[in-house]
Amino acid sequence: MIFKDYYKILDLPNNKVTMSQIKTAYREQAKKYHPDVNISNSRNEERFKDINEAYRVLSDNISKRKYDRMWYRNVGKRNASYEESKRSKDSLFSDFFNMFFGSADGKLYIKKEKNKKVPIKGENIETEIDISIEDAFRGKEQTIGVRTVEGKLKKFKVEVPPGIQNNEKIRIVGQGKQGVSGGKNGDLFIRVKIKSDERFKLDGYDLKTNLYLTPWEAALSTKVIVHGINEDVSVYVPAGIQSGEKIEIENKGYKDGKGGRGKLILDTKIMIPKHPNEEELKLFKEFNKLSKFNPRRTLEE
Repeated sequence: MIFKDYYKILDLPNNKVTMSQIKTAYREQAKKYHPDVNISNSRNEERFKDINEAYRVLSDNISKRKYDRMWYRNVGKRNASYEESKRSKDSLFSDFFNMFFGSADGKLYIKKEKNKKVPIKGENIETEIDISIEDAFRGKEQTIGVRTVEGKLKKFKVEVPPGIQNNEKIRIVGQGKQGVSGGKNGDLFIRVKIKSDERFKLDGYDLKTNLYLTPWEAALSTKVIVHGINEDVSVYVPAGIQSGEKIEIENKGYKDGKGGRGKLILDTKIMIPKHPNEEELKLFKEFNKLSKFNPRRTLEE
């Protein structure tokens, strides 16, 4: 009869392990090979029985000591590979187990409890939602739909907190996959993706937006009102500002999660009228005659 290496079955290196390590190893292996997540796979079903059998022996101090004596003789320092148990039809226990720890009918002397199952927590589920910069800044209640294992659409109301960071996750406890053997359900994690729009782009904690100016505003200096994410901001534009230059306003950007805010960064765009009227055209022509400014020559110099 083949000796069964229960430590190998639980993916443990040897018998120099604690009861806590044995329990953790059992949970991991049982979760991996449980029939509920391996439907119509007979090999995994047999493996799951071996995992339960190994745990029954190694989780009891008396049976573990008896088994360890055999383990030293049969395995010792050798690295024995896992081999599937031979068992009679519908039997919970292998021939090896019945020979050393009980009778062929599966009665045990090592445990009074029969067919005891260890609860296994269900797997977590992760999904993601898109949200605008302004909704992320202010916070918003949003409804999302998640497909269950059975393919059904389940809807949740999610409170997106004000100032949530890009790629931050919201956790909904107990809404993941169902637990096994009385274990708790997994959790649902919702990753929040903050999307830039026509008004703002998010760069870390900074908000970037365009500032459109007329040529005369750029040449003469001016004060303009900029619509920020939650308030209007008065901005001084210095004389001679060039298209593409940046104006940075402290503490008017996105929330940094620590009570502060990033910058509001204005990207200057100097615009001219597409369809000037006759008076405007006249003034442009006069200015063209008067001005000696040549931006191309400036670049060449």
